Amino acid sequence: MTHPTDLSDREFASFQRLIREAAGISLAPSKKALVAGRLAKRLKHHGIASFSDYHRLLDAQQGERQMAVDLLTTNETYFFREPKHFDFLRQQLLPRHPRERALRVWSAACSTGEEPYSVAMLLADHAGDSAWEILASDISTRVLDKARQAIYALGSVRGLAPEQMRRHCLKGTGSQEGCFAIDPALCRRVSFQQINLNTTLPEVGEFDLILLRNVLIYFEPQTKREVVARLQAKLRRGGHLFVGHSESLNGLADGLVQVVPAVYRKP
Repeated sequence: MTHPTDLSDREFASFQRLIREAAGISLAPSKKALVAGRLAKRLKHHGIASFSDYHRLLDAQQGERQMAVDLLTTNETYFFREPKHFDFLRQQLLPRHPRERALRVWSAACSTGEEPYSVAMLLADHAGDSAWEILASDISTRVLDKARQAIYALGSVRGLAPEQMRRHCLKGTGSQEGCFAIDPALCRRVSFQQINLNTTLPEVGEFDLILLRNVLIYFEPQTKREVVARLQAKLRRGGHLFVGHSESLNGLADGLVQVVPAVYRKP
């Protein structure tokens, strides 16, 4: 019997097509071991002997297909990742935002919630009595469920300063010992929604800031252009789009002006 972690090139190609069709993500050949590792547990769960049989199961079970997409689209994240973006938000965007209008922020690939909660902490500390709201979205229902729970292991406090922990987090006790939770008052300021950026976007209104960080690197050039165009249409005039510091919109977006590296503005 073939061991479930033995993923053939042909089988890998079938999962490459699956994730490209579902999320627009292009899986490089170097991701073959990652795909095998993440999906092997599902083969074991169903008692399936091969990745080919598992792929056929995905055609029959929509819920399992979503599970596979969830497993293959989850990426590393942590609190206050790429601090220069948060400095720009605090020093440049907040002082210039008109106080008569709520500041709207969209974390467009929020993963397990560290990014939108980081923005919420910053706004709670520095926006004064100004109104603000945050939409957080992801294609993965699994990571959205975790983000809504807002409970994290104490070992994942990377990026959080001690004073931020004191102001915005609650240390777990009893069955939750070894974990911390985001303050419920802060959680209420963040709404979560499943959104696939590779399809027509739902009616979510316009935003002053959209964060699309460390996502474009997984897309092919045409998909990058299409995703950026969809998000650009959701930016207010004068609004900003943040991408990852390893990413660039050169040749991908007409109508956006680079302000500083990884920060673009809609004139």
